[in-house]
Amino acid sequence: MKAFLMHESRDLDLAEPLPENADDLIFDLELGSLLEVMSDGDPLVAQMAKRVLLRGLDDPSAIGYRQAVLADCLDNRETISELYQLARDGVNAERRVWGLPATSADSVLHRAIQVMDLFVGILRRLRSIADKAAGGFGSAGFRRFFEMVSDELDDEYFKTVEAHLKELRFPKGVLISARLGRGNTATDYVLRRREKRRLLEKLSDRRRAAYSFEVPLRDEAGMEALGELRSQGVNHVANALAQSVDHVRSFLTLLAAELAFYIGCINLKRRLSEKGEPLCTPTPTPPGQSSLEAKGLYDAALSLHLDRPVVGNDLAADGKRLIVITGANQGGKSTLLRAIGQAQLMMQSGMFVAAHDFTASVTAGVFTHYKREEDATMESGKLDEELRRMQGIVRRIRAGCLLLCNESFASTNEREAAEINRQVLGAMKDSGVRVVLVTHLYDLAQSLYRERAPDTTFLRAERGEDGRRPYKIREGEPLATSFGADTYQSVFGKSASRPPPPG
Repeated sequence: MKAFLMHESRDLDLAEPLPENADDLIFDLELGSLLEVMSDGDPLVAQMAKRVLLRGLDDPSAIGYRQAVLADCLDNRETISELYQLARDGVNAERRVWGLPATSADSVLHRAIQVMDLFVGILRRLRSIADKAAGGFGSAGFRRFFEMVSDELDDEYFKTVEAHLKELRFPKGVLISARLGRGNTATDYVLRRREKRRLLEKLSDRRRAAYSFEVPLRDEAGMEALGELRSQGVNHVANALAQSVDHVRSFLTLLAAELAFYIGCINLKRRLSEKGEPLCTPTPTPPGQSSLEAKGLYDAALSLHLDRPVVGNDLAADGKRLIVITGANQGGKSTLLRAIGQAQLMMQSGMFVAAHDFTASVTAGVFTHYKREEDATMESGKLDEELRRMQGIVRRIRAGCLLLCNESFASTNEREAAEINRQVLGAMKDSGVRVVLVTHLYDLAQSLYRERAPDTTFLRAERGEDGRRPYKIREGEPLATSFGADTYQSVFGKSASRPPPPG
């Protein structure tokens, strides 16, 4: 049996490694806050939410398949929680089986019977849930899942399994045949089924000549020899039943893992909806279309830390390969950059997006290059560290990827920083990489603006006449100031236009 709730025709790959830049994405886009809320203290949900969010899909139809499954999950939360807990119970079933280590065929068989007994109970409950809930699900993924459960876990299946388990307990002992091989050694052991016979047949058997022997109870060597014969006879059925146990365990493990991601989505949606934040099902488009359009896009991680809804922004950047964001300090530039990165990852994982509406082309990967605060672990200067990080990005990035830059190379002087950024941006655009750049470097922004490239757009963080920040980002030409004096005045309570008088 296969769950196929994450992919239409394959299992979720639990062994697939995370991308090399996973830690950078989590730190720069503040994904830790999202993952914490998604997990709600459940380690498996945390693990799967992280894996799926950072290993997005690159096919719009595959994303649509997962979006439909998620919609069913959101509409049937109690059933999904019940299915998830049931799968977890199944995964943990073996921990409730006590006994000696499986060192012989007999011990393997004994343990496999005990575990399969527990699995049969789990599968019966799964069938019961499917019978009751299937009508409330409309996605292709769940329709197929419930049909599979109904077809493969029918009454005949349970009747057959329970009959086999009863027989494998050998209540009347083990019947084994063998033949003599070379050197009169026994070979070709076969476990025989005891046929049901009528009373007259049993009485007639007693008149037949037969050879038999009994092993005294205190004959340890004899008992050991009989044990070896029994193990030879049951070896094949023990292995077969152990493989059946492995198949059921694998199914329940994957079912729990796949449902864990959807449980995380349910948890996150509940928290954001409680705050009145908008959420939408995004529209993914093929990578060649260079789509990027949003209404009311906001930073979901920031929202989770505030006791009020956050300000959303609109984007109209279809066909744009370079998006340059400038404007007032603390005006929301970095927040919008994080929102774009979060939305791209959430969309490609099959999730909802923190916006009223969001449309974007799928990317081959998301990369971030943010300025870092200097710390004791740095072995060289900040500029060297930034250049090395960019070198690592260049090594992995390719056409169709998205690069988010936040004040890149700000650790050097403005002239050198502008030149380095120009070189990097030119190379990225030539390579087919889309770049969103937040910068306070006026010379850089203005020189790019003067080029009037049709695939470049410029956004600017607004500043009110009174110096307040409305956190709105709109299209606009870069300004020669970032209004740093506003920050000075808010801290020191006096104008920065002239120095304070000597005291």
